[in-house]
Amino acid sequence: MTEATFDGGLPRIVIARAVEQALAEDLGTRGDITTDATVPFDATAEATFGARLAGVIAGLAVAEAAFQAVDPRVGFEALVRDGDQVATAAAVARARGPARALLTGERVALNFLCHMSGIATLTRRYVDAVSGTRARIVDTRKTTPGLRAFEKYAVRAGGGANHRSGLHDAILIKDNHIVAAGGVAPAIAAARAHAGHMVKIEVEVGNLDELAAALAYPIDAVLLDNMDVTVLRQAVAMVAGRVLTEASGGVTLETVRAIAEAGVDLISVGALTHSAPILDLGLDFTGP
Repeated sequence: MTEATFDGGLPRIVIARAVEQALAEDLGTRGDITTDATVPFDATAEATFGARLAGVIAGLAVAEAAFQAVDPRVGFEALVRDGDQVATAAAVARARGPARALLTGERVALNFLCHMSGIATLTRRYVDAVSGTRARIVDTRKTTPGLRAFEKYAVRAGGGANHRSGLHDAILIKDNHIVAAGGVAPAIAAARAHAGHMVKIEVEVGNLDELAAALAYPIDAVLLDNMDVTVLRQAVAMVAGRVLTEASGGVTLETVRAIAEAGVDLISVGALTHSAPILDLGLDFTGP
């Protein structure tokens, strides 16, 4: 498998399961009837993945796994590494082996590679936009069902960081939790009693009064939801380093720099995973 240039690769078992499901969806009960009908059984080919647009690559190991799942005789050579910036027309990887396997695995390999590279590319744009500030760009749970691990990996490839992976690994008390619990105080008290000592607690607040109420209790972070930059600066001053500050809500490439300069620690951006366009990559046969 291809090694990443940043911390935190995807476990092979996770890759294998997703690739198997994607291939099963594509092949149905009859397989690749176009390739089986037109390509000789013993034909071999070499193909190159090329970038049709500049961007950041992520998902090479998943692309390799797609071909390997179809036919383990396919050889795969990564010419760059996950996290690398590539130029338009750059060769990203080569694959060689049975032509039928290359054609059958092509779309699944490209679907993962293009989608993940698109997320990595958009993430890098946000990371670059806040360069020189203290803010880190993080993702959210607004991910494609079944692909969260892959999309969060792609965020890391782009230089971002991950928010919680799911409902199971951190407590985030939002406005509806507070209403259902009967207020900020009982919500935080119940969360602290329920959580183990390793579980972080974050509270969402929408104004400075809610922030003051939350800071009266033992919490680890505050999510400053949909605050304008002036209020964000006031919120950061109120917190005074006691807990982590996270800005969230409607963040764009046009606004992220000003948000970062307000002094927050984290900026969560749902668009990284729910709105990133693919990075256009193609697979072209270059010889037998």
